[in-house]
Amino acid sequence: MSARPSVLFVCVHNAGRSQMAAAFLRRRAGDVIEVRSAGTTPADEIQPAVREAMAEVGIDLADAVPTALETDAVEASNVVITMGCGDACPVFPGRRYLDWELADPAGRPIEEVRAIRDDIDQRVADLVAELTG
Repeated sequence: MSARPSVLFVCVHNAGRSQMAAAFLRRRAGDVIEVRSAGTTPADEIQPAVREAMAEVGIDLADAVPTALETDAVEASNVVITMGCGDACPVFPGRRYLDWELADPAGRPIEEVRAIRDDIDQRVADLVAELTG
């Protein structure tokens, strides 16, 4: 593991919540925190409403691609934050696990996706404050 903190965000499809969280963490922490995201059953692409909601706050997810969760990503992370993947997420000793209960933005109207986005942004802000002291 690297000397800097490393966070892995995991959801089912890696097409919504975990992508938003990773993007907000990259924006807020820069290179101070290593950021990963993955899905237990990755989708083919990021959800359009998620792309739209993130673009509204100046984050472009055009190059973001859903990624499959691999054991190596969990082993390389200090903090693993799950978002609805349940028992499909591998657990390793020595890692800190958090489960963020968040609605899945899939199929929701943009107004609801914005609320999920804003909730994630606040949780990420709190996480950055905690990890960077």
